[in-house]
Amino acid sequence: MQNHRKSYAKRNRKSGFLARQRTSKGRATNSSKRRAGRNVNITKKV
Repeated sequence: MQNHRKSYAKRNRKSGFLARQRTSKGRATNSSKRRAGRNVNITKKV
């Protein structure tokens, strides 16, 4: 049985930085992560 190949593009479209920027709650999430010292705009490259 083969393992599932994760689609990072699909994951980022659903829950990535730009997906969060589209809603007001998501923008609040990004800013709170930024306040905690996390760089929120980093995506994982395959």
